[in-house]
Parts: sequence; C-alpha cells; structure tokens
Amino acid sequence: MATGYPIPAGEAQVELRFKNSRFIGTAGPAPTVEEARAFVGQLRERFLDASHHAYAFAVGFGSSVTCGMSDGGEPAGTAGRPMLAVVQGAGLGDVAVVVSRYFGGTKLGTGGLARAYAGTAQAVLEALPRQEKVERVGARLELPYEFYARCRAAIEELEGRIEGADFGAQVALRVRLRQDRLEEMRRAIRELTAGRVGVEQLD
Repeated sequence: MATGYPIPAGEAQVELRFKNSRFIGTAGPAPTVEEARAFVGQLRERFLDASHHAYAFAVGFGSSVTCGMSDGGEPAGTAGRPMLAVVQGAGLGDVAVVVSRYFGGTKLGTGGLARAYAGTAQAVLEALPRQEKVERVGARLELPYEFYARCRAAIEELEGRIEGADFGAQVALRVRLRQDRLEEMRRAIRELTAGRVGVEQLD
C-alpha cells in the first residue's frame, strides 16, 4: 500500500499574457485548509493592485482530499473551476494555486478567461518543484540492555528516528519511522530478541 504522495517542495511563479492582460500564477505548499487560505491572502497582499485573484487548492490526496476555489470576482465558472480541474489533474496533493490578473483593457470572454486561468495554473504547476510526502508513525518498545545496540542499528537501517530513550531497568525507546516500514521493524525486532520484545504503535 502506498503511503506517500507528491507535494510541492517550494513555490513557483510564472507570468503569461493574454490580449494585454497579465496573469501571474503562483503555486506553493498547502498542508491544511488554513494554510491554503493564508497562502491566498499573502498573494492578495503581494499583488495588491491586481484586478482579480482567483485560486484553487487541494489539501490531502486521492480519496481523502479537501478542495477549494474562487473566481476572484471574474464571471462565475471562468476562473476557479478551470483552475481546480488543472490542480486535480496534476497528481499533486497539499497544493494551492493563485492567479492574479492585471486587466489589460481587452475583454477575453468567458471561454478566453477559462483558457487563460487554466493555462496559467498549468504553467505554474509544471514549474513547481516536487517532493514525496511520507506518512510517519510513532512507536514504542522496551528491551533488555543486551539487545539495545543491535536493535538501535536495525531501527536506523530502516530509516527510523529515535526520538527518546529512557534508561531504567530496561531501555524504553520512542521511535518515529515511515508507516510502510513499521511491520518490517516489528519483524526485525522480534528476530533480534528471539520474540521477547514487541513494538507498540503510538499513533
């Protein structure tokens, strides 16, 4: 089962012109709906004198995604909806796109507006750097001192991060690792300790 998905690794910005109107597209990370709305607010401030600010965002990925959009004062359906269609087709999660328009004096018509906003959204998403978001989980285990060094090495080999260690009668470890590596770690710890140590998932 895949536990990761592509997300923005930073911001990107492009500028296109359609019949003398400037369309500035900006895309960036939006891990939550609140951060998506804050991103939109920042772009409104950055291009304060723009005629319109249309946006679309997708928080999450696949079957668990929250979308939002706005035409930014353009005629209904000419900006936000075409942009959202592009965002949904980009194969990205946790992303927001804002297109700021400076009106150039020539009306584009509804079809022209839709093409301009969708085209700008597509161009900025193509320029956007990407990285994989990997779901991580916390785990806890208690082990006798004799197994500590070998178990620690096994955890690190599975790219697990030891976030805390309490040294009492036994060693209690708090670990964070990729969700898809959890069962692998459980098997490794069982083998190293002859079944004496189990791994408890924390979240």
